[in-house]
Parts: sequence; C-alpha cells; structure tokens
Amino acid sequence: MHPPGRPPKGDGLRSALRWLSAEGRHDAAAIEEACRRYDLSPLDEEFLLAEAHRIHAMATGDDQENPVDPEGGRIR
Repeated sequence: MHPPGRPPKGDGLRSALRWLSAEGRHDAAAIEEACRRYDLSPLDEEFLLAEAHRIHAMATGDDQENPVDPEGGRIR
C-alpha cells in the first residue's frame, strides 16, 4: 500500500507515458514537458529519453544495440 494522500510509486511515470502517447510526441522537448507536468525525477527523465532514443533507432534501422550486417541480418 502507499501512504494516504500520495500517489502510488511510478504513477507519475505512467501518467507521463500516457500524456506523451496522447500528444503523439516523444522528442526531448515533449519528454521535458512531461517531466515538469508530472514532477518526475531526473532518473525518470533519463529513462524516458533513453527509451525514446531506443524506439527511434529501431524504427529507423539505426539500432546500435543490434546492428544489421550488410546482408540484412542481425549481428549477434
């Protein structure tokens, strides 16, 4: 349980994710705005920025964690 009058842990992050999805934006400026709106910690902001970067990299094929070899397959 959480203390009365305080939202459950992680509720701000969930709310920020919902807001970002509703806005249809996941750029640094939108993430900064979401962090201000939902009073997120610097660690939460870092997480959101890293996730946005990871998702963008996967969508554009610029996935450095799983680079693609010249033949089109994933390098493990």
